[in-house]
Amino acid sequence: QVQLVESGGGLVQAGDSLRLSCAASGRTFSTYAMGWFRQAPGKEREFVAAIRWSGGSAYYADSVKGRFTISRDNAQNTVALQMNSLKPEDTAVYYCAADPRGSVYFGKNYYSWGQGTQVTVSS
Repeated sequence: QVQLVESGGGLVQAGDSLRLSCAASGRTFSTYAMGWFRQAPGKEREFVAAIRWSGGSAYYADSVKGRFTISRDNAQNTVALQMNSLKPEDTAVYYCAADPRGSVYFGKNYYSWGQGTQVTVSS
């Protein structure tokens, strides 16, 4: 079992940057992939980004490609999501997820989830 705690959310203006972090504990961090998902009010949860255990491969939703960067530090047991050029439509609760079995794009494949952190982008 993996425990996840997100941090770094907040209220920013359009065009600003924000960095989310997720700290993991439990199983050996370097053995599983990590992902970020988000859920806006009234909408379904959606995939944002994911990264393989080695950090060698990263995956992004089209809506964030070129603006967001996912990274991990296996020595610190953390994964980060650097969000640049934020838009009002990026407003959502962002969730960190761990250890997907199967495709990294689908939330149902992840075994562990954090509690979420709110990101609000004002126009």
